[in-house]
Amino acid sequence: MRAKPIDSGAGRTWALIFDTGDEPMSELLAFAAQQRLTAARFTAIGAFRDATLGYFDWASKQYEKIPVREQVEVLSLIGDVALEDGKPKVHAHTVLGKRDGSAHGGHLLEAHVRPTLEVMLTESPAPLRRVFDPGVGLALIEIDTNASA
Repeated sequence: MRAKPIDSGAGRTWALIFDTGDEPMSELLAFAAQQRLTAARFTAIGAFRDATLGYFDWASKQYEKIPVREQVEVLSLIGDVALEDGKPKVHAHTVLGKRDGSAHGGHLLEAHVRPTLEVMLTESPAPLRRVFDPGVGLALIEIDTNASA
């Protein structure tokens, strides 16, 4: 992955360019830790040679894995970064387009880029944090409604 800052204002923005073979979820997490991101959002387009999506099963509170074992276009990849247990956590959803025009989507668990993935990531000035909600079975972003804006 190659990174270039494209805006250094209050909400820094980077262009992150992934190359063939890169695994974007782990590399995004490493980038977030390196940059000490406490909150960010990102969008991306490109292509994967394979991916593993997840569907959150409400009854089991587990992600069911959905393997996609073919070349696909990344029609949409959106996500955020927030702190969980004091460390950045990446949360991303994607829609993938197959050769026949059909689409598959879900939580992005893992993927391998081919030939490129172009990510635009913008840091938010105020931190966000995820807290585990036992009723849901996931760590959700907690908003303090008493904090001043």
